[in-house]
Amino acid sequence: MKRPAGAVGIGVDMVEVERIAGVIQEWRERFLNRIYTEGEIRYCQRKRDPYPSFAGRFAAKEAVFKALGTGLRQGVRWKEVQVVRKPGGPPTIELQGRTREISERLGVRKIFLSLSHTKGVAVATVLLEGNNGEGADGRA
Repeated sequence: MKRPAGAVGIGVDMVEVERIAGVIQEWRERFLNRIYTEGEIRYCQRKRDPYPSFAGRFAAKEAVFKALGTGLRQGVRWKEVQVVRKPGGPPTIELQGRTREISERLGVRKIFLSLSHTKGVAVATVLLEGNNGEGADGRA
């Protein structure tokens, strides 16, 4: 099946906020420092209830891995995917390391992110845009 023009990949993930809250409460900094960047931790901890924001960022990272087609294989790491939010702006994704290398090899030029959460569930959708739907290897 041919991808839509410009689309390199799409990923969606949904996370129960209570699950992330439980893991954070049990493992604390060990979990936080393994999954989230310092900036993400600071952003979430400023919230009255940080757990929906942590869950949303977790879902966004998973959605990126799905869109890239890697899952948690091929040497990608949680902290190589960072959700960044500038004041008054929408959340965006920044990639580092192996994850960035894979996205460049696929021809990713832009990453679109949509995050939403309630008190119970967080969901993220990621769309990777490239050159006319072709990856770096020229396949559509």
